[in-house]
Amino acid sequence: MRSLSVHRLGRVPYGATHELQKELQAARQRGEIDDTLLLLEHEPVITLGRGAKAEHVLLAPEQLRARGFEVHETGRGGDVTYHGPGQLVVYPIIDLGPDRRDVRRYVRDLEETMIRMCAGFGLEASRIAGMNGTWIGDRKIGAIGVRIARWVTMHGFAFNVTTELSHFDVIVPCGIRGKSVTSLRRELAREVPLAEVEEAAVHCFADIFDASPSWREVLLPTGQLSAISSRTAAAKIAASRE
Repeated sequence: MRSLSVHRLGRVPYGATHELQKELQAARQRGEIDDTLLLLEHEPVITLGRGAKAEHVLLAPEQLRARGFEVHETGRGGDVTYHGPGQLVVYPIIDLGPDRRDVRRYVRDLEETMIRMCAGFGLEASRIAGMNGTWIGDRKIGAIGVRIARWVTMHGFAFNVTTELSHFDVIVPCGIRGKSVTSLRRELAREVPLAEVEEAAVHCFADIFDASPSWREVLLPTGQLSAISSRTAAAKIAASRE
């Protein structure tokens, strides 16, 4: 059973978190940290994967900035997506060796994590053939984008909890037309505390990946990851290793 270090980062900017992931991925490759799970929310941001098409962003850059959206290109797979408050973002920094070195299996395992999360709240979710992510009917509740280097992962999945769904109107989510997005709040017609969904995510992920999770104190300024360097943040996370 693998050890899994779990860290809540709160609401953090995308750019600083992306740099932190790269630092942690390199540290995991060197064996300096355990497998790590980052739980967080982002400020409103449009992210562009390696397969992103310009026509899938429906507003000009200046219009997005005027509405409070940042835009970032990323190294993950996939097209364009949105992250924002009320959306649980989970970034696994894990070594897939020696027995899980299969990219398709990894993506399916992330989908399965979200399917089981939904089941825990009484919702039946599934996959749609040819489309990544997790769906309730034809409504997408969770998106996936990953990057793997030397079989260590970064990026991960985003699960809509109380997300402002109208924010998806500025893009064609994941490049898929004719499908809608949904959230846990919309499907249940009630509020669900983010902390409760975080617990469910860790439980389901750990079960699928045969991991023993340990919640760690991050020791970062709450919501202020951008106030310190990604290298310093990564060092603090590494210092929490038992």
